[in-house]
Amino acid sequence: MKIKYFEETDTALLEFSEHPIFETREVNENFYLDLDEDGNLIGMTIEHAMSRANIHDLSFQIM
Repeated sequence: MKIKYFEETDTALLEFSEHPIFETREVNENFYLDLDEDGNLIGMTIEHAMSRANIHDLSFQIM
């Protein structure tokens, strides 16, 4: 998994797989899902990430 943050556009990209993206679905004007041809989640894009996803307070835990 990779998380990329683009400060200039306040966009966060979460990549879960390196498979080719077949389709991008808009959940709303700030949230997009990238799917492979089998419908599996490949990535997510979050626009306005600082205010919408609290990206400045990011942590990762394995339980």
